[in-house]
Amino acid sequence: MHQPGTSEHLLPAHHGPWTIDDVLALPEDHSQRIEVVDGALIVRPLGTYRHQRLLLVAAVALRDACPAELEATIEVYVRLSSERLLVPDFTIIRPGSSGDYLPAEDLLPAGEVLSPTTRINDLLVKRQLYAEAAVPLYLVVDPKEPVVAATLLELQGTEYVEIATSRDGVLTIERPFPATIALSV
Repeated sequence: MHQPGTSEHLLPAHHGPWTIDDVLALPEDHSQRIEVVDGALIVRPLGTYRHQRLLLVAAVALRDACPAELEATIEVYVRLSSERLLVPDFTIIRPGSSGDYLPAEDLLPAGEVLSPTTRINDLLVKRQLYAEAAVPLYLVVDPKEPVVAATLLELQGTEYVEIATSRDGVLTIERPFPATIALSV
């Protein structure tokens, strides 16, 4: 509880740009995600119950369709560059990485479930950052009502291009492997 006259910080005092090492040294906090882009922190709350359910539905469907040489993950640190560390909602990776984060080159898609607090960041900023890091696929799930929508984007050159979109809450993809994701929750 905050006492008058005391200073209470959710993050420690910090001078200068934040680094990946600074973020990884923070105490573990399960109530929010902390990312760093070019020295600036991006702090966001965990998703709502519906957001978390959609994240799990997508990740489990992808995991179940994964060939043996790939692996589905959720909410892991991904290092895009020496100054960029993000936490995608879900990913498909080539297993074998160890350490505090995955390198961007291990991602086949990065996936995000949009929420009111992340919509602009996910659709614009993260999309651009994943493209700059050459992540080949970007899967976006939009929990809009009444039917959840999803779009798979493929990196072509330096930009993502839509290659699959859901119909009636079901997304069928061919890359990085054939899979069907029923997004009703």
